[in-house]
Amino acid sequence: MEAASRAGARVVVASEEASTMERLADDSLLTLDFLDAAGSAARVAAFHARYPLSAIVSVDEETTVVASWISRELGLPHNPPEAALRARLKHEMRRALDDAGVSGPRHLVLETSQDPRRAANRVSFPAVVKPVFLSGSRAVRRVNNEEEFVDAFEWSRSFLARPDIVKRGGEYAKLLLVEDYVPGREVALEGLLTDGVLAVLALFDKPDPLEGPYFEETIYVTPSRLPSGHQREIVDVASRAAAALGLNQGPVHAELRLPPGEPPSVIEIAGRSIGGLCSRTLRFGLGLSLEELILRHALGRDLPELQREAEAAGVMMIPIPKAGALEEVTGLDDAKSLDAIEDIVITATLGAELVPLPEGSSYLGFIFARAATPAKVEQALRDAHEQLTFTIHTD
Repeated sequence: MEAASRAGARVVVASEEASTMERLADDSLLTLDFLDAAGSAARVAAFHARYPLSAIVSVDEETTVVASWISRELGLPHNPPEAALRARLKHEMRRALDDAGVSGPRHLVLETSQDPRRAANRVSFPAVVKPVFLSGSRAVRRVNNEEEFVDAFEWSRSFLARPDIVKRGGEYAKLLLVEDYVPGREVALEGLLTDGVLAVLALFDKPDPLEGPYFEETIYVTPSRLPSGHQREIVDVASRAAAALGLNQGPVHAELRLPPGEPPSVIEIAGRSIGGLCSRTLRFGLGLSLEELILRHALGRDLPELQREAEAAGVMMIPIPKAGALEEVTGLDDAKSLDAIEDIVITATLGAELVPLPEGSSYLGFIFARAATPAKVEQALRDAHEQLTFTIHTD
């Protein structure tokens, strides 16, 4: 919303829950059923006849498919709906990447109604069990043997049967994706597609090992410290992955593993930008934010040089160490005063019930740093985190 204001764009906000203000602001608020893409497209088309729209921008994983349907209905630039669906659903993504020969883990798709003991006979360990439609590593678990697999399967079946999860996933809440575990370092690529051509906005290193049993992301640092040849290989694989899915327009966020001696392996690729507040690490020509770039691109406006600023930057997503109620946060002033620390935002409110992975879907907050080198950024993030103390009450 801030980026739209800076760009001088009027915004219509569509959400899946009705706003109490919608009747008073029928030109700027809409309620849509994100699981009914065709119905949503028809409703927005009727809205568009009264209040013409110039662009449709999805802001998270759940809205990418419906945004593509709406854009197609209105004749606006968009990813094909089938491509958006492939990027949204992990099992469809895997099938498309395999068909195109893009490197990724071997996998199989299971139904939650199956017998996990029998299904375990088809699994190569170590493996990773995940829902096909959630993001942010939610409900993703590494399993090293049959007993761990059965436990993860049974837990996932129960978790995916929760009404709030079924509401988000619909029929896909009955599916599980099981992938071979891919060892090695992990990176994230942020890009922007224009008519199928990928412009790389940033390549993030993830210096913390993500080895399981859960895959809670913590530190992102850019620019990458990988050799230039490795970086070019990552970009090539990500570009081929986007093409394999049929993505051709708008932001792309890709997660890749770097197994020793093998090509980069695509773990995820999504037709959206990076999540949470992590985009605050990125600044581009004329001081534009990532959101401003995405909006300008969607509106067909001229873009400045897409080169990220020269200074290294990074973010730590502060992990939730245990379940319970957040009672107190201390050390914030000391952490903010450290060299290279740009800001610390605690997004969890006092008294809030915290839920860690694999069930949870949020963080305690975000730490932002900028410095001359990626190494200094990483160290500043770790030093600031050490200064913080979170008091969490458990029953």
